[in-house]
Amino acid sequence: QVQLVESGGGSVQVGGSLSLSCAASGSAFSSFDVGWFRQGPGKGRHVVAAVSWSDSSVYYTDSVKGRFTISRDNAKNTVNLQMNSLQEADTAVYYCAATLGDTSLGDTALPHAVDLEYDYWGQGTQVTVSS
Repeated sequence: QVQLVESGGGSVQVGGSLSLSCAASGSAFSSFDVGWFRQGPGKGRHVVAAVSWSDSSVYYTDSVKGRFTISRDNAKNTVNLQMNSLQEADTAVYYCAATLGDTSLGDTALPHAVDLEYDYWGQGTQVTVSS
């Protein structure tokens, strides 16, 4: 069982930066893939970024490549999402999620990147980008 708590959301102007943090409690966090998802107004929930259990592989959706960075610290049971050059289209509720990684694949495992593959979810944090 894993409990996830997001923090760091808020309001920022276009071009600004925010850093989101996901704090996990529970056992074996280092065996879990962690993803950041977002759901904009009137839209579905989509993956933004994900990091594999081994921290050897990351995934970014195309719209955030070069602007967002996901990182994890297994010693602190945290996963961060650094968001730079924010755009109005980034406005959404951001969710942290976790699921058991493909540990049998070792460092070749890719992170899960589909919301239906994730078992544990945080409560979400609002990010609002305005001009």
